[in-house]
Amino acid sequence: QVQLVESGGGLVQAGGSLRLSCATSGRTFSRYYMGWFRQAPEKEREFVAGASWGGAITNYADSVKGRFTISRDNAKNTVYLQMNNLKLEDTAVYYCAAGVAFRGVPRTPNAYNDWGQGTQVTVSS
Repeated sequence: QVQLVESGGGLVQAGGSLRLSCATSGRTFSRYYMGWFRQAPEKEREFVAGASWGGAITNYADSVKGRFTISRDNAKNTVYLQMNNLKLEDTAVYYCAAGVAFRGVPRTPNAYNDWGQGTQVTVSS
């Protein structure tokens, strides 16, 4: 099991940038693929980005491709989500998640075993 704590959320104007961090506990962080999901009010949780255990494979939702970048530092047990050119529709609670059961970088929440508490990102006009 991995404990996950997100940080870096906040209020930003459209077109601005934020970097989310997800600090994890445990000595086996490098075994996990990591994902970022988000959930807006009255909407289902959706996949945003993910990275394989070594970071060589990444996967992005079409809506964020070219604007968001996921990266991980296994030495620091941390995964990041750099968000540029933010749009109003990016407003949501962002969650990081960890999993080990599948190959590659799954896009479905059920493939992830451990979740953080979430961090709010609000984009204003």
